[in-house]
Amino acid sequence: MSEYIAPLRDMQFALKELAGLEQVAQLPGCEEATPDLVDAVLEEAAKFAEGVLSPLNWSGDQEGARWHDKAVTMPAGFKEAYKLFADSGWTALAAESEWGGQGLPKVVSAAVNEMWKSANHSFSLCPLLTAGAIEALVLTGSDALKATYLEKMVSGLWTGTMNLTEPSAGSDLAAVRTRAEPQADGSYKIFGQKIFITYGEHDMAENIIHLVLARTPTAPEGVKGISLFVVPKFLVNDDGSLGARNDAYCVSIEHKLGIHASPTAIMAFGDHSGAIGYLVGEENRGLEYMFIMMNAARFGVGLEGVAACERAYQRARDYARDRIQCTDIGVRGGPKVAIIQHPDVRRMLMTMKSYAEATRALAYVVAAAHDAAVHHADAETRKRNQAFVDLMIPVVKGWSTESGVTIASIGVQVHGGMGYVEETGAAQHLRDAQISTIYEGTTGIQANDLIGRKMAREGGATLKSVIAMMRALDSDLAKQGGAHFAAIRSRLAAGVDALATAGEWLVATYGKDVRAASAGAVPFLKLLGIVAGGWQMARAALIAQAKVDAGDGDPFFPAKVVTARFYADHVLSEAAGLASSVTDGAEGVMALPEDMF
Repeated sequence: MSEYIAPLRDMQFALKELAGLEQVAQLPGCEEATPDLVDAVLEEAAKFAEGVLSPLNWSGDQEGARWHDKAVTMPAGFKEAYKLFADSGWTALAAESEWGGQGLPKVVSAAVNEMWKSANHSFSLCPLLTAGAIEALVLTGSDALKATYLEKMVSGLWTGTMNLTEPSAGSDLAAVRTRAEPQADGSYKIFGQKIFITYGEHDMAENIIHLVLARTPTAPEGVKGISLFVVPKFLVNDDGSLGARNDAYCVSIEHKLGIHASPTAIMAFGDHSGAIGYLVGEENRGLEYMFIMMNAARFGVGLEGVAACERAYQRARDYARDRIQCTDIGVRGGPKVAIIQHPDVRRMLMTMKSYAEATRALAYVVAAAHDAAVHHADAETRKRNQAFVDLMIPVVKGWSTESGVTIASIGVQVHGGMGYVEETGAAQHLRDAQISTIYEGTTGIQANDLIGRKMAREGGATLKSVIAMMRALDSDLAKQGGAHFAAIRSRLAAGVDALATAGEWLVATYGKDVRAASAGAVPFLKLLGIVAGGWQMARAALIAQAKVDAGDGDPFFPAKVVTARFYADHVLSEAAGLASSVTDGAEGVMALPEDMF
């Protein structure tokens, strides 16, 4: 079974040439992200991902996390790997220096996090949730909460969770019923149950800091009555040492299709005397605060889609190189050849490769825009970049993760019958990838967020500006000769036209017939993802061709052009059909009476 190898060459290309690492490093607070430092960070991360995390992926899946008597034992090697992970400073990579972090830009941490997710999806979820909890406390926590929790969470000594979902309150957070009763000392007692809590219990860290949504006695109904609380597994003494065990216990873990090594906990708060919690920020603003965690997590989950594409591609490519089957097509009586010689296997591998590169490029570009939105000195530039990030987060999350499932499925197909056998590892990638389309908001939720909060609310202004940037590339593509660039230019132009048509229809329709607009939300999200990915692939092809024209003999560059051509012919070509589904498909979605299903 092959192990993961970090695609450093493509990561570096995407960071430097597409995301603009040099420009990011000029932002206030990002000056340390020099090319040499970033290369060193990526190389060390690759060693850790390849040498420590990847070898635990299959064994962790087979063994799984185990629950017994309210405690969870992680698979063999995970506890030791996490200690090494924290001791090596990886938990602190993007955190603020004030709390012991290294303060590197999001675009750098995005590349590093992709490696963790490709190497070991289950392991990567623990630092993902902790990072979200850290961000929420940094932005909304009191000085006392920050002083108590942040340094040890940033160091990795303590981990974090988010507790939203309840048995009767899934995506409908207005139905949250966990209650918080104020105490005389300013704390609260928390009573309720939460489900689907990733790393809600484990044995890798000495304390787990739960961020929990609950209602106070005076809270109004609906989402406006939700508050956010810190509920530690162990209470913390004034000197920072661990105190008594809190009344917050894992009463079970879920038995899941995939990510078996990631414990998904059912958490019971207050079954005995009440779990001690501390209010984060102001009462009744909990959902607002939790969305800070969710937005960070949604981008991180989008990287899981990128990672699934890459890892499934690597495994399928390696298998196709080694698997000898049949003579070359059109050759009678010739020698048997590796299946990578067969045209349809080539088509599948090129699909996998191009999706991995397109989703990666888009995610890194969005991460760089986030850095500009946070750090740029000019307020208007910050605002413009934030609008782009807000528009694209549901696309990075929704399109990339749906792509991860598709590509992992193709990976099984490349393996043939052996892909259906667990020992090859191909099936695990498909099982693990599926969850990424669900948690932190399903693809449907991402799509509704995209067309409603991100487009209709502003009349499609940000989408129009993004489309203008896409169209601006046409003149550069027109200057390039050859069939590859003619195809890329033609397909991208048609894709952008389809995107513009569908976007205009949605904005015009949303206020008049929200159900019709919503029926096309997911096709539109995929359309925007495919075209935005094609935009980045076209940019990559132009940059790569310039390197070739300048005499650079690195075969990486002509491969970039060919991959962009394939993406144009086989992926961008889907744009018109998706646009038609958006503008013409609502009637078929809604026409059948409910009792006919």
